[in-house]
Amino acid sequence: MPFTLPSLPYPEAALEPSIDSQTMIIHRTKHHQAYVDNLNKALEGQADLQNKTIEELCASLPSLPEAIRGAVRNNGGGHFNHSMFWQIMAPAGSGGAPSAELSAAITKTFGTMEDFKAKLADGGMKRFGSGWSWLIVKPGGALEVVSTANQDNPLMKGTIDTLGTPILGVDVWEHAYYLKYQNRRADYLKSWWDVVNWNEVNKRFAAAK
Repeated sequence: MPFTLPSLPYPEAALEPSIDSQTMIIHRTKHHQAYVDNLNKALEGQADLQNKTIEELCASLPSLPEAIRGAVRNNGGGHFNHSMFWQIMAPAGSGGAPSAELSAAITKTFGTMEDFKAKLADGGMKRFGSGWSWLIVKPGGALEVVSTANQDNPLMKGTIDTLGTPILGVDVWEHAYYLKYQNRRADYLKSWWDVVNWNEVNKRFAAAK
């Protein structure tokens, strides 16, 4: 406390043409910054909560004071989700590939890599309104694709049935893609795979098992 807006590990224009620089700038410095500011405001006067990590805040949502629970859910979720989102992307051609271990787990769970990509995209396409589609590691180590509304995430007890550690997630709020893709969410989801940072996803998978 206070939480801060993380720096990008690449220039704003580095993800073009999949994600344009104007979207990156607005998405991070306006939307993500607002989540950070509102989260810090919600935690004012909550000394026992101010030393918690954002992961701990998300995981302890049901036990938070009712007066701030909604603000932490929306803004804390927004901060966690976006902080991860920036890290699991990289300029096209620089993000590596799924590790042998992750590839084997994906094949075991979903059939093929293409089947997995289709399932994650389906989660994003079927999410009515705003939200996210995630690849998570469940307790015990199994993989699953889940979708959450708004800024909820799979760490939050009481928001979705299947909890786990998210290792990859795609933002399907309109502000993530509308300047370039307008209403073509499917095109955005297809192009997004070109900038996935598999090196980072591999690290998260190894740590989550």
